[in-house]
Amino acid sequence: MYIARFSYDLHPRDREKALGFIRQEVQAAREKGLSAKLLVPVTRAQGSAALQFEIELASLDQLDQFRQRGIRSGSDTGNWMHAFSDILLTPPCVEILRLDEADATA
Repeated sequence: MYIARFSYDLHPRDREKALGFIRQEVQAAREKGLSAKLLVPVTRAQGSAALQFEIELASLDQLDQFRQRGIRSGSDTGNWMHAFSDILLTPPCVEILRLDEADATA
């Protein structure tokens, strides 16, 4: 099991717009049977992400598939990514984490 975490940096004035974009991403993932979350930091260090999106994946191939066709179709996903990137200060930081399977049996 893997977790992909996308961290987004944006101006405070664009927070509500960004929340809308990420909520669309969460909904699209759930419609595809994936577990996804919008993470809103309560506290954060200077320079850290304003918002995060997290998705659970059984394989890394699912990440590529979701990034290509996550929001309805390929063209809808491209349009969504382009519109979202307009309010981002930097490209998203992407972390891919693997769950420790030994922990699951405890």
